[in-house]
Amino acid sequence: MLTIRAITTKTKPLKTPSHSISIKDTPIAIAAVDTNLIITGFSHLWLDELRIKQEDITGKPFFEVVPNSPKSFLKTLKDCLNNPGLSIIEQQHIDAKGKGQWYRWRINRNTNEDGKANGLIITVNNITKLKQTSELLKAAETITRLGGWELDLISESIYWSRITKEIHEVPENYISTLETSINFYKEGENRDKITALINLAINTGKPWDTELKIVTAKGKEIWVRAQGTPEFINGKCVRLFGLFQDIDEAKKLALKNEKNAEKLRLATTVANVGIWELNCQQNTLDWNDQMFSLYGIKKSDFSNNYDNWEKCIHPDDLSRCQHEIKLTLEKSQPYRTQFRVIHPNGNVKHIKAIAALYKDEAGNNLKLVGTNWDITELINIQLKLDKNRESFRGSFESSAVGMALVATDGTWQEINQSLSNSLGYTQEELLKLSFQDITLPEDLEKDLAHMEELIAGKKDSYQLEKRYIHKNGKIVYVILTVTAVRSLSGEISHFISQIVDITERIEADKKSAKLLKITQIQNNSLTNFAYIVSHNLRSHSSNLTMLTQYITEEGDAEERKTIENMLLAATEGLNETVSHLNEVVLITLGAKKNLHKINLLKTITSVRNNVNVLLKEKNIICEINVGNNIEVMAIPAYIDSVLLNLFTNSIKYSSPDRQPKINITTFHNNDDITIEFTDNGLGMDLERHGKKLFGMYKTFHKHKDSKGIGLFISKNQIEAMGGTITAESRVDVGTTFKITLRAPQTP
Repeated sequence: MLTIRAITTKTKPLKTPSHSISIKDTPIAIAAVDTNLIITGFSHLWLDELRIKQEDITGKPFFEVVPNSPKSFLKTLKDCLNNPGLSIIEQQHIDAKGKGQWYRWRINRNTNEDGKANGLIITVNNITKLKQTSELLKAAETITRLGGWELDLISESIYWSRITKEIHEVPENYISTLETSINFYKEGENRDKITALINLAINTGKPWDTELKIVTAKGKEIWVRAQGTPEFINGKCVRLFGLFQDIDEAKKLALKNEKNAEKLRLATTVANVGIWELNCQQNTLDWNDQMFSLYGIKKSDFSNNYDNWEKCIHPDDLSRCQHEIKLTLEKSQPYRTQFRVIHPNGNVKHIKAIAALYKDEAGNNLKLVGTNWDITELINIQLKLDKNRESFRGSFESSAVGMALVATDGTWQEINQSLSNSLGYTQEELLKLSFQDITLPEDLEKDLAHMEELIAGKKDSYQLEKRYIHKNGKIVYVILTVTAVRSLSGEISHFISQIVDITERIEADKKSAKLLKITQIQNNSLTNFAYIVSHNLRSHSSNLTMLTQYITEEGDAEERKTIENMLLAATEGLNETVSHLNEVVLITLGAKKNLHKINLLKTITSVRNNVNVLLKEKNIICEINVGNNIEVMAIPAYIDSVLLNLFTNSIKYSSPDRQPKINITTFHNNDDITIEFTDNGLGMDLERHGKKLFGMYKTFHKHKDSKGIGLFISKNQIEAMGGTITAESRVDVGTTFKITLRAPQTP
């Protein structure tokens, strides 16, 4: 077991009578042992103190009588036999029940007349309760961080307890002086104050109890509680002693609470928040200054009686207020309400009130503590908002423009009837969808990009043209305006969308564009006609005039015959030109009214069969990659004419340097069918001749049969059927014509 304290003092050897002298009645717990530690005598108190039940232990070994003694105690006893003087030992012994008992042993060597040791005299005290109390005091000292100190003014020495040293963050062997003790206090106000208190105590005997700051040996600044008491002898202060406690955490918390309380006081003053307390036992009210301002009355004109508060309440609200107070006091219901008060000058203010009920341990009502604040401005704003909301609601419902409230995830929250009419959905159907669900996919990305900028705060609203998908599948063209609605915190709560249906305008624009295109085509035709009239017909006219003049002047019969033949040829040329012009006019007029479903494969095959002899003559390979069910809207005669012209051109302008090939394929593009007619013939230089390719009487090869009328007529025929024709060509590589015609619409 652990030895706590061993104090040895040198005294004269104790001389006692022989062991035969009875010591049983000695009023202390004492026993005598010989040099072999055999008990030679004992008192009754010895047995009681050690809780020994035997009546006679004389002649028995010490460690048999006290069997639970620590083994180290044997060495202690033997040392005492060899060394004169008194030894005081505090040790813990474990009894038979396993319970620890603390004893203080006083051991003195017993000698005979020759000065030789003949045994030991041992006294014992049970100090278990004293030890337990000491341990509790040490624990309390550690928990409360409470230390002690003492200043001896005679020797000028200072004692610090362990906790006091820990608070100052100094080592256990640290020895302080009065000067160094004072210097631990923070320089300035704190150090000056402790110096003054010490001087006052020494001179007048006045104790102190104060809270100050110290700076520890490690530089840490903390709050401490310092208590000191002076001790006087013959009118002179000889000692100062007291307690020293670490209160840093509690003090800082208290200072923080004081600061918060001051902030609360300032906040209630600035915000004009009234604080009140109703004493439930005395039926009295306690108001802060702001309450009088809220109720418009002077402090001097108000008694603290509860009834005086009721006199300030608007008559229409009084009964309800009384009932709410009653429910809180009788049933402990939360008190949260608002009411009106009438100022002495007649002004009416709206007040909001919140309160908490406090009870004693028996459950009796003690007090009702609450706050009041003026919400008049808020109420007025709310009334304006309600009025504006009603106005907006009326405009929303009756607007001829489509309007909707849209959530941040794109779902519709509210829709007016105009929007429902434009999109073909009922309001109930739209509320189950989002705007993404009915936006044309090609327009969605642009719309979402604008919305992301709106959410990011880069703009407050945006406008764009976009397309929705009508319930019946048609496209609805709109002008969309989206405005963000933000909460007080700045977060977007929802969007307001205004949707103007411009489908009719867009359709009208498309019709206008078609008419403009037709007008352009007609203008081109007129330009060609003007060219023909100004050039071809004028040439024919001049030629005929000259031939007529020659024939009238010529007398020779053979020459006249030659001129007549020339005149006949000129007349035939004029007739052919007029015929071509007439054919162009007939193509343009009313062609779209005669469109029919044409099976492309059958038509192409039929035209190819008509020129099959020519294809074989030139050994031309012809590949037709067209599906059996491909159909276009066309005039049979026109489509035959166009295909025949393309076949004959490919045959006519085939290359002599390679085996001629013709390839015909089709492609489906939305509502159109594109026919690609490709050959590997002579090709054309489109950089030079591209603009004149489909002009009348335009030729690009020196071929005896080239008249420059075929492509011109083909283009007019295709455009008359609502289609287009384009060409891609490279010299000595070949040419591809792309013809686009409308596919039949599915009913």
